[in-house]
Amino acid sequence: MSNDLEKRIETLAKMLFKARYPVFFTGAGISTESGLPDFRGPDGLWTRRDKGLPPKPEERPWERADPNSGHMVLVELQKMGKLKFLISQNVDNLHLKSGIPFDLLAELHGNINRVRCQKCQRTFDRSLEKKRCDCGGALVSSVVDFGQSLPAKDLSLSFEQSTKSDLFVVVGSSLVVTPAADMPREALRAGAKLVIINAGETPFDRMADLRFQERIGEVLPPAVRRLKILLGQE
Repeated sequence: MSNDLEKRIETLAKMLFKARYPVFFTGAGISTESGLPDFRGPDGLWTRRDKGLPPKPEERPWERADPNSGHMVLVELQKMGKLKFLISQNVDNLHLKSGIPFDLLAELHGNINRVRCQKCQRTFDRSLEKKRCDCGGALVSSVVDFGQSLPAKDLSLSFEQSTKSDLFVVVGSSLVVTPAADMPREALRAGAKLVIINAGETPFDRMADLRFQERIGEVLPPAVRRLKILLGQE
């Protein structure tokens, strides 16, 4: 590990130690180490499309992907009280699969494992095989397609939590898809510190208090190990 990276990881650990209300925001980049593609990364779906290249062959079906160290370290942070809320653009179900509590997660683009009631917007796990919602509404896929509105409850909750944060950590998102990408701006307006961990550039790089372009697995696990020492847990 380079001295510069080590210093930045130490800085992140100290920021997490001092934070009273850290909020995390994840994009497709956190799931690449689980074998799933990202979109705007150096070899992402949209990056390849813009270069006239076909999508890379899928390493495994999305339904069979497992959480990686990046997902699991967020669960550790949540248990330590250092992740108060998680906002995600991902539909891969890996945050819930990793153990993040349902009520501490807003999935802005839906979830491949959940269906949504068209009437009351409540979601249910597909495995329940419900035909209709308890309110009588029809159940449809919760995944948001291009051009569709984001789920109102998750969007409202995300804005609310962003403005409450004193530390906003972006993990694996290029921050170009709005309104999801408006969350860091809301956090900054509220006075939060901004940390970005993402391989490619983002529109918020110059506003970030701390920036990592390294792999998520190289940053978050060692930062949490250092945080545990600061908290006297190791």
